[in-house]
Amino acid sequence: MAKKIAEKAADGGVTPKQVEIKHLRSMKDEAGKDVSVVDWTETKGVDEAISQAEAQLVDAEAKVTELKADIVEYKKIKG
Repeated sequence: MAKKIAEKAADGGVTPKQVEIKHLRSMKDEAGKDVSVVDWTETKGVDEAISQAEAQLVDAEAKVTELKADIVEYKKIKG
Protein backbone atom coordinates (compact mmCIF):
# COMPACT_ATOMS: atom_id res chain seq x y z
CA MET A 1 0.00 0.00 0.00
CA ALA A 2 1.40 3.37 -0.98
CA LYS A 3 1.54 6.40 1.28
CA LYS A 4 1.76 10.13 0.79
CA ILE A 5 3.46 11.83 3.74
CA ALA A 6 3.35 15.59 4.30
CA GLU A 7 3.82 18.07 7.11
CA LYS A 8 0.53 18.94 8.76
CA ALA A 9 -0.01 22.68 9.11
CA ALA A 10 -0.10 23.86 12.73
CA ASP A 11 -3.41 25.16 14.06
CA GLY A 12 -1.90 28.38 15.37
CA GLY A 13 -0.15 27.62 18.65
CA VAL A 14 3.37 26.37 19.08
CA THR A 15 3.00 22.60 19.01
CA PRO A 16 5.27 19.71 18.06
CA LYS A 17 5.32 19.15 14.32
CA GLN A 18 2.66 16.83 12.96
CA VAL A 19 2.59 14.69 9.83
CA GLU A 20 -0.41 13.76 7.74
CA ILE A 21 -0.22 10.31 6.19
CA LYS A 22 -2.57 9.48 3.35
CA HIS A 23 -2.82 5.74 2.76
CA LEU A 24 -3.40 5.18 -0.93
CA ARG A 25 -4.55 2.29 -3.05
CA SER A 26 -4.46 1.89 -6.79
CA MET A 27 -7.60 1.52 -8.85
CA LYS A 28 -8.59 1.86 -12.47
CA ASP A 29 -10.81 4.69 -13.66
CA GLU A 30 -13.57 4.38 -16.24
CA ALA A 31 -11.05 4.67 -19.07
CA GLY A 32 -8.92 1.89 -17.58
CA LYS A 33 -6.13 4.19 -16.42
CA ASP A 34 -4.45 3.57 -13.07
CA VAL A 35 -5.36 6.14 -10.41
CA SER A 36 -4.48 6.49 -6.73
CA VAL A 37 -7.35 6.80 -4.27
CA VAL A 38 -7.03 7.90 -0.64
CA ASP A 39 -8.10 4.91 1.43
CA TRP A 40 -7.70 6.68 4.79
CA THR A 41 -5.80 9.53 6.39
CA GLU A 42 -4.09 9.78 9.77
CA THR A 43 -2.29 12.54 11.63
CA LYS A 44 0.38 11.97 14.26
CA GLY A 45 3.36 13.67 15.82
CA VAL A 46 6.51 13.52 13.72
CA ASP A 47 8.49 11.96 16.60
CA GLU A 48 5.88 9.21 16.98
CA ALA A 49 5.90 8.62 13.21
CA ILE A 50 9.70 8.30 13.20
CA SER A 51 9.66 5.87 16.16
CA GLN A 52 7.00 3.71 14.55
CA ALA A 53 8.82 3.65 11.20
CA GLU A 54 12.10 2.69 12.90
CA ALA A 55 10.35 -0.15 14.75
CA GLN A 56 8.76 -1.36 11.51
CA LEU A 57 12.18 -1.28 9.85
CA VAL A 58 13.69 -3.47 12.59
CA ASP A 59 10.82 -5.97 12.14
CA ALA A 60 11.24 -5.95 8.35
CA GLU A 61 15.00 -6.51 8.60
CA ALA A 62 14.43 -9.46 10.94
CA LYS A 63 11.91 -10.92 8.49
CA VAL A 64 14.39 -10.55 5.60
CA THR A 65 17.05 -12.38 7.63
CA GLU A 66 14.56 -15.16 8.39
CA LEU A 67 13.54 -15.47 4.73
CA LYS A 68 17.16 -15.64 3.59
CA ALA A 69 17.74 -18.50 6.03
CA ASP A 70 14.61 -20.24 4.72
CA ILE A 71 15.88 -19.92 1.12
CA VAL A 72 19.21 -21.51 2.10
CA GLU A 73 17.36 -24.47 3.63
CA TYR A 74 15.09 -24.84 0.58
CA LYS A 75 18.10 -24.82 -1.75
CA LYS A 76 19.79 -27.52 0.35
CA ILE A 77 16.73 -29.73 -0.10
CA LYS A 78 16.52 -28.95 -3.82
CA GLY A 79 20.09 -30.09 -4.20
